[in-house]
Amino acid sequence: MSADSCQPRTSGVSVRTDGPDKRRFSRGGSRGFEGFVAWRLLRAGRGQAFISLMSLLSVTGVAVGVMALVVVIAVMAGFEADLKERLLSLQAHVVVTPVETVKDPAALMARLDPLEGVVAAAPVVEKQVMLRAAEGAAGVVLRGVDPSQTAAVLDGRIDFGALSPSRTPDNASGAPPLLLGAELARQLGALVGDRVFLVAPGGMLSPIGHVPSMRPFYVAGIFTSGVYLYDGATAFANLADARQALRMTDSITAVQVRVADIYQAERVAEAISEALGAGFQVRSWMETNRSLFSALRLERVAMFVILALIVLVAAMNIASALIMTVVEKAKDIAILKTLGATDKAIGRIFIRNGVAIGTLGIVIGTAAGLGLCGLLSHYDFIRLPGEIFYVTRLPVRLALIDVVAIAGAALAITLGATLYPARQAARLNPVETIRHG
Repeated sequence: MSADSCQPRTSGVSVRTDGPDKRRFSRGGSRGFEGFVAWRLLRAGRGQAFISLMSLLSVTGVAVGVMALVVVIAVMAGFEADLKERLLSLQAHVVVTPVETVKDPAALMARLDPLEGVVAAAPVVEKQVMLRAAEGAAGVVLRGVDPSQTAAVLDGRIDFGALSPSRTPDNASGAPPLLLGAELARQLGALVGDRVFLVAPGGMLSPIGHVPSMRPFYVAGIFTSGVYLYDGATAFANLADARQALRMTDSITAVQVRVADIYQAERVAEAISEALGAGFQVRSWMETNRSLFSALRLERVAMFVILALIVLVAAMNIASALIMTVVEKAKDIAILKTLGATDKAIGRIFIRNGVAIGTLGIVIGTAAGLGLCGLLSHYDFIRLPGEIFYVTRLPVRLALIDVVAIAGAALAITLGATLYPARQAARLNPVETIRHG
């Protein structure tokens, strides 16, 4: 047999073999042929147990990586959503702060009502003061609010009705009501019904200077927002009582605004700023908490990259298994090329083989991750210490776009790992392989 007679036919149009089978490899049937050969490569034959084991480990690695990504991203998204909800129970969507004293708060609020996107507005007086009780003292932020208007602005986690005169219980001292955060009440050792003293700067003038004014309040309620920073340093009083304690007239320090869509708060804030003109500082909740949520997003990206390395390691196992398969099946690849299989067809066979391994791992990992997220959302398998975290159970928020992004990234990594082995198989010279085989 001459060397020329061993040359493969590379036209790829139609090649027949003599025999009872007379198989035909043509362009029209190449897809089925590639899938058939790729499926046969996935099945372990004699002497290929090690390659089969590597494929199984690759599937397991991809599945574990995808499952970890789904669960961790869902938990981090749950923490972010829960934290956002808790922050908005104490923060308005938009806060309008006047640079100078506002003598007519009602007129200012009347200018806000007709603006598009504004649902409700409420005046607030905010000042740094000190609270003293029988067991201690603490510096706090006192917020004087109108109970009915503020309840319409904030998200309802706090019951401001305890500050209303109609719901204020009788107390012997006749002191005005005060709402304390749970952590602040613990620091002061105060319970509902106890009396505390509010110490404000700028009190009476004496021979030794200004003496801070001290005014008694009684604890009408204790709230828990779930955010340690606020629960440990915030107290609410009725707007009129706060003005009297702080020796203010009818002025306010800010106006809290609720908008129809919290994600359009920045646009509404710009509209409010244009309507009011100079002399007012307008900030949305996004701008106020920008650094916090930027840090949370950065953490999610970092965790995604770190956990994606598990999928990358599994993809390297897929590449190793394919390289070993190319070496093991070199003679078979040469025979297929001699029978008319094109270089592209051989390459696609190994790409399909690797992608099939990766896809199986992705499907198993996604299903396991979704199942674990469902279990975590319904059962308390992991209990978090409430004194450290603001929640006692893992919050889970699963978004379809996150699952699609995870599966897509894993599939892209798997596809990338198959390119080199597929290229080496496609470049194999059938003549040299058969001659030295």
